[in-house]
Amino acid sequence: MDATLIRRFIEATQNVFGTMLQSTVSFGKPGPTGQIRSVGDVSGIIGFSGDVAGAAVIRMPMDTATKVVESFCGQPFGPDSEDFADAIGEIANMICGSAKSNLNSSCVNISCPQVVVGKDHKVQKPSDAVCITIPCNAPQGPFSIEISIRAAAATSSAGSSPHAAAG
Repeated sequence: MDATLIRRFIEATQNVFGTMLQSTVSFGKPGPTGQIRSVGDVSGIIGFSGDVAGAAVIRMPMDTATKVVESFCGQPFGPDSEDFADAIGEIANMICGSAKSNLNSSCVNISCPQVVVGKDHKVQKPSDAVCITIPCNAPQGPFSIEISIRAAAATSSAGSSPHAAAG
């Protein structure tokens, strides 16, 4: 996976959290999904198609998600509320939309957000995908960004360079 794609997600996350939640985010070292522990009771999922094919998952423990939604909306919403899922979906949409807009690819489309709420749920990745997890920490708590790019697209994504890392 091209390091540019990872950088775009980090920049987009910093921008969205800074602008919409008035928060800073620190990032751990990205690594192969499965080798980095990622706790997720709430996931905002956005699919990519075109020059970059795959998905991004913004995964949060419930406590983090609740605090993120409250920071974003200015009031608390429980996980059973439609507003809770809408807020998580909108945050995922803003992060992925911002990352997409900064890619050098000419044709990248993103899907409408899907939100999954459930203790320690699993989001299945395609077997032919390169999957990277970016650990994140904000004042609201820890979370992660999981990026899965199909192998055929991984070599040409984001203006690929000969120094692309394989996962």
